[in-house]
Amino acid sequence: MIHSKNKRVVLFLFILLWSGSLAGMQTLEREHTLMPVPKEILWESGIFRLDDTFRINVAGEAGERTFKAATRALRRLSGRTGLFFDQDYITGINQSPEAGLELMCYRTGELKLGEDESYRLRVSSREMIIEAETELGLMHGLETWLQLLESDDEGYFFPAVIIKDEPRFPWRGLMIDVCRHFQPLHVILQNIDAMAAVKMNVLHLHLSDDQGFRMESKAYPLLHQKGSDGLYFTQCQIREIVDYAAERGIRVVPEFDMPSHSTAWFVGYPELSSKDTTYTIERSWGVKDPGMNPASEFTYAFLDTFIAEMTTLFPDPYFHIGGDENNGKWWKENPDIVAFMDSMGFETTHELQTYFVQRVYNIVRKHNRIMAGWGEIYDPEMPRDVLIHFWWPRMKEMEEALLNGFKGIVSNGYYVDHFRTAEYHYLMDPIRPEYVTDTLAARNILGGEAASWAEFVTEELTGLRIWPRTAAIAERFWSPAHIRDVEDMYRRLEKTSLRLEEIGLDHLKNRDMMLRRLAGQRDIAALHVLTGTVEPLEHYSRHRAVERKKYVQHAPLTRLVDAAWSDAPDARNFRFLVRDYLKEPSIEKEKQIREILYRWAENHKKLAPVIDANPILWEIRGLSEDLSRSAQIGLKVLEKKDSWFGPSSKDINQYVRELEKMKAPRGELTLEHLDALIQLVENV
Repeated sequence: MIHSKNKRVVLFLFILLWSGSLAGMQTLEREHTLMPVPKEILWESGIFRLDDTFRINVAGEAGERTFKAATRALRRLSGRTGLFFDQDYITGINQSPEAGLELMCYRTGELKLGEDESYRLRVSSREMIIEAETELGLMHGLETWLQLLESDDEGYFFPAVIIKDEPRFPWRGLMIDVCRHFQPLHVILQNIDAMAAVKMNVLHLHLSDDQGFRMESKAYPLLHQKGSDGLYFTQCQIREIVDYAAERGIRVVPEFDMPSHSTAWFVGYPELSSKDTTYTIERSWGVKDPGMNPASEFTYAFLDTFIAEMTTLFPDPYFHIGGDENNGKWWKENPDIVAFMDSMGFETTHELQTYFVQRVYNIVRKHNRIMAGWGEIYDPEMPRDVLIHFWWPRMKEMEEALLNGFKGIVSNGYYVDHFRTAEYHYLMDPIRPEYVTDTLAARNILGGEAASWAEFVTEELTGLRIWPRTAAIAERFWSPAHIRDVEDMYRRLEKTSLRLEEIGLDHLKNRDMMLRRLAGQRDIAALHVLTGTVEPLEHYSRHRAVERKKYVQHAPLTRLVDAAWSDAPDARNFRFLVRDYLKEPSIEKEKQIREILYRWAENHKKLAPVIDANPILWEIRGLSEDLSRSAQIGLKVLEKKDSWFGPSSKDINQYVRELEKMKAPRGELTLEHLDALIQLVENV
């Protein structure tokens, strides 16, 4: 350890180091599991050996947020290593000047867009230092530091390294829909912890939609009393969420969707609507006709009072009004609204929507907030401080909006409820040449948000549907654009998933619970093998699946398609292995391929009794049979390739036709190893 009289000198020299870049310095090569990847890494020789005398010291202008973050990090380190540290709660400055880890920041920082989140981290054999301008940077540095922990035959250690890091984008968000299926308080808090672990900084809560109004309103209590089935956040719970997130450097942005996606508003207050009728909570999905009445002054007075109330609960400067998917049908059917359009000279419902959005903008500004909305709200005449949230509509107008001075965030490519792979999301950059080519326009992209819509997401599925893929999206928002190695991402994502479980996320244990339920408490080993090769139908295909009844809010989400990963790990690893084998054949690679195929070939024999005993699994019998049959084909081809003549072209063509037929979905699932197996069959 360094004596206290030399501590300031060491820290001063360390800070001087950061006046330059690490880019020109020679670095050692070292495989790591950091996620997101830091901007600059310089590996050095040596390690910091960990023992139970380890302590953390806080210096500089840090405050309560840093003390709590440091204490949480210490507890996580203790839990991971089993070491009995004698330091309990870190509650003040310079309590442990001889500590192994020094935390230094120069101001507490504000929880706002664009605040400095950079940090510098150094590990040497004698001590470790994390230095940042603000507490936000310190917390990011602590997450990186915890990810550095390794072990060997002598115990735990931190490798010597110098890291200089900062985010690529200032807005790195996760949108959670709590309307279509309610996600209770503990689920939201779990996701906040997961977000902090991967350096995300905006939690966007989608709090109202056709299927539920999930926020207590004391000004208009019928909103939650009649529009939520009793499933909503109390104002006390919202304050807890906001405070919990703020302690972890995360802003909370509320969204109340208007003028459409608003049926749940009308159950308690039908006078807000464009049609005089009786309303009930919507139970099905999709774009609906009901919408707020934009021609009524009552609507704007109501929203004025409501937004005033909500801004007392959500301190963030941004207030999201939704504004998406308004078909205008009921507007065109209401004579009073049609007359209003005529009086205003509006020829289209889009013009009327722009009028509505402008009126709401004025209310939001009145209450000292910045309005955000989905891409449909974009109009060149809107005030330039409106934040445009791009998803799919208006993506072709994205560059125009950005060049007109609007700021934007991107969710297109980051809908985690679409059952896409982590690779798909990871390779989607917020700045894409098909939409943005002008560098000035690109500067107005603030970042992006992963979006978890909840048509197929219940409380027990939230972790499984959002994580760990969202960690790959978090890296896309944080790390330099050139960090795009998919295989390396997956290697690190596997470790990240385990770390997320460590901090309380239930994505792994809930999946096994669901498999046990499906198997009727029988052994799930064979079911695990099958689920390692299948993925749910992508995009909106599950909504259109004809083999099941229509999905509604109360439909069961307990089938194998719900328990399956969106990113079948065994199929993916098989794809990488086959690719490498065909590029550079070897005995070892072929052995690995054979071992996988043997396991798959024998799996249906083990799984068939489980399927037979559980009718809920009958729909996937064909998938199980085809997994084994396809593996048998692969083994047969590998065996024949070593014979005198090898497999005939006729045999190959027959095998390929058979494998192609196996791609048909069953139970809304598809086998994902087949393309790689076809490549193997055609090329050995």
